[in-house]
Amino acid sequence: MVLHNRVSATELKQRLAAETFRRVTVSFYQYAKISDPQIFRDDLYLALHQLGVFGRIYVAHEGINAQISIPEHNYEAFRDHLYTIPFLNGIRLNIAVEDDGKSFWVLKIKVREKIVADGIDDPTFDMDNRGKYLDARAFNELTEDPDTVIIDMRNHYEFEVGHFDKALEVPSDTFREQLPMAVEMMKDNKDKNIIMYCTGGIRCEKASAYMLHHGFNNVYHLEGGIIEYSNKAREQGLPNKFRGKNFVFDDRLGERITEEIISQCHQCGEPCDDHINCANEGCHLLFIQCEKCAAKYNKCCSEACAEVIALPEEQQAEMRKGIDKGLMLFNKRKRRRLPKPGDSAL
Repeated sequence: MVLHNRVSATELKQRLAAETFRRVTVSFYQYAKISDPQIFRDDLYLALHQLGVFGRIYVAHEGINAQISIPEHNYEAFRDHLYTIPFLNGIRLNIAVEDDGKSFWVLKIKVREKIVADGIDDPTFDMDNRGKYLDARAFNELTEDPDTVIIDMRNHYEFEVGHFDKALEVPSDTFREQLPMAVEMMKDNKDKNIIMYCTGGIRCEKASAYMLHHGFNNVYHLEGGIIEYSNKAREQGLPNKFRGKNFVFDDRLGERITEEIISQCHQCGEPCDDHINCANEGCHLLFIQCEKCAAKYNKCCSEACAEVIALPEEQQAEMRKGIDKGLMLFNKRKRRRLPKPGDSAL
């Protein structure tokens, strides 16, 4: 059997749209020592492909990181298989807060150097020495302590649309940039209670270990991240201290936690927290766009890009040749701006 997808994206999306059953979007991770990530990856691909699982999974010597969607009728079979793997037996599965079942349309499992890129090359760094878990109730209680600092370990575009009340942003595009920045930001507060949080727990768990490695004393991380917190707060009737939308790395690009909108459309400035990728594939900029601007610019970041997507596909493809889009993110702090009319289009 071929251990990767060979069907076109167009056909896969059509198959997803034609499905008559419900899917459940789930994320999970585990730091563990995997001796042969490639063999582990191949065995996992075979099992999940047979269950109709879609999603994105990274496997490395340090563990596994997964964001997937599972046919509801195969959910128990999926969970049972996962629990046959010793280091995943009983693992917490974060079920999406807001889910339309269309989060993924293909299964991709990749072997990586690390399950989350961190830039750490210190051989004395130890993931086994990590901060203390906080569940939703304990998080709420500790955040009431004036000697507590809450640090958001997500990227700037995630923080922009939603974050915990009084949380500090570490303004950056990547996790590897954030780690040393967080240490520097908190260097005079080593004895305070420091709570790290992220989307599903994987980044803040590593960040808590990094802070302890650099001499901080009272370090905590939110168990299961924003996703688990929001589910537990709802189930237990707890006050939800998160404001706005939780950015997610799948086709949804966000799940609504509260009705509050704390960000603005990057084009007109109206209240909005809907992320979109520019429809011009030669640009693909990630930015926030309201419905009004989406109609005006045809889901593009500028008039220039809107003009490009009106061209024949063959001409667009020719224009894209040789373009390195890099990390295409709208970032106000780095003074990146959306293209204006008259700018050259990618």
